[in-house]
Amino acid sequence: MKKYHISRHHRFFVVGLNFRKADAALRGKFSLNAEAMDGLLHQAFEEGIDGMLVTSTCNRTEIYGFASTPQHLIRLLCHHTEGTDEAFQAVGYIHENQEAISHLFRVGAGLESQILGDFEIISQLKGAFKRSRKHNLGNPFLERLCNSVIQASKRIKNETGISTGATSVAFAAVQYLLARVPQISGRSILLFGTGKIGRNTCENLIKHTQNPNITLINRTRETAEAIGGKFKLKVRALSDLPEAMEQSDIIIVATGARKPTITAEMISEGRERWILDLSIPVNVSPEVALCPNTTLVHMDQFSQITDSTLETRKEYIPQAEKILEESQSEFNLWLESRRFAPVIKALKQKLEHLKEEEIDFQSRKIEGFDKSQAETVSDRIIHKITRQFANHLKDSDHDTEESLELIRKVFQLEIENP
Repeated sequence: MKKYHISRHHRFFVVGLNFRKADAALRGKFSLNAEAMDGLLHQAFEEGIDGMLVTSTCNRTEIYGFASTPQHLIRLLCHHTEGTDEAFQAVGYIHENQEAISHLFRVGAGLESQILGDFEIISQLKGAFKRSRKHNLGNPFLERLCNSVIQASKRIKNETGISTGATSVAFAAVQYLLARVPQISGRSILLFGTGKIGRNTCENLIKHTQNPNITLINRTRETAEAIGGKFKLKVRALSDLPEAMEQSDIIIVATGARKPTITAEMISEGRERWILDLSIPVNVSPEVALCPNTTLVHMDQFSQITDSTLETRKEYIPQAEKILEESQSEFNLWLESRRFAPVIKALKQKLEHLKEEEIDFQSRKIEGFDKSQAETVSDRIIHKITRQFANHLKDSDHDTEESLELIRKVFQLEIENP
């Protein structure tokens, strides 16, 4: 396989951590909210990085970017989160160049999700690139890579059954309750937080529990009212949270706070409660689990629920991987052509210059010289020569960089490094 050199001066890395080795508490230390992502990207631009993509979800935090070393990206991550270099070294991962590209394709395909085939990362990826472009870090390489990953994920969703059913973290949370809470349709449910996960959880609750007694609370009341109006649910003010908790059998927390919003002091005795924390960082204090008659569950405890639907999805992994291989090969062809295009362009300009010199010389030397005909023939020869070189670079089994360097030397081309 060819060694695809992404850049002559910098390498393309992904540094990150995910649910496989980092628990919810540790992922929370490295999580990035919108403000932190903006700060990280701004600093990266100031430090001369010319391409970066940042994602931070309940499952993972990752930075894709060009740097001389991965430590540069790790330093930025730790500076803008509560994580430390020591903690990252224990649970984090680093992939470089083609391995980093492959990783993003697998993430976008839902193959690296806690719930196999969960494609929510695609909308997050689109948002991440939009944010990068706002900070002048969405270069053509990242734009083409993101578009390729998005197109590959669409093919996998349309051509395989890997996303069959409604399996997601929100769905798994509701399935957990259905399996463990008796008479759930008659229970009082409080949903605190109506962001994306909260909205998805709300829809799954309505669909699968047939429970109309659901109350919504959000820091921004207008957001909760929009969802409450859609599903005809009760909406209460943030100041009503203690009273609403007192009256609820099931409390689902999906807020985006940096610190716990639910503490043990807020839990009253006297009734059995199930509390589900779908937040990263953790938004329910671990001490809540010690409260009498209280069951506290975090997403890591139910997100791996395996049912027949999920088992069926696994059968489509080879088909999905084949699509990824095809998509990544297409991306690599573009990458290679983009890298040798400046050389071919410079070669054509050099041949054009030689043509003009020779035609000028011959027109002064030969009486009746047909300049127009000579230009037509010369242009066809130049086209054939440059096409021959381009085909060689595209199809050669050897390292393209060696061929590019040879062309530069033979024709004495002066071009900027790609």
